[in-house]
Amino acid sequence: MESNYTKIYSGNRFTAQRIEEKLNEVGIAPIIKDESESARLAGFAANITGELEIYVREDEKEKAMIIVRAIAAQQKD
Repeated sequence: MESNYTKIYSGNRFTAQRIEEKLNEVGIAPIIKDESESARLAGFAANITGELEIYVREDEKEKAMIIVRAIAAQQKD
């Protein structure tokens, strides 16, 4: 099965939430993947690392990556 979504971020929950908020502000609706939450809801023990993955449509990737890079740069300051 082919997907037209691509991963733009994988990392800590707090950064992912900031990225998600900014993407929504510019009209990009991301998909957030949280493996630990999925495992918990399915009744499996999970390593709760708090890491999330963010996916966007392929045609929105360039615009989304500008936001990801900007937030990453702010965290380095």
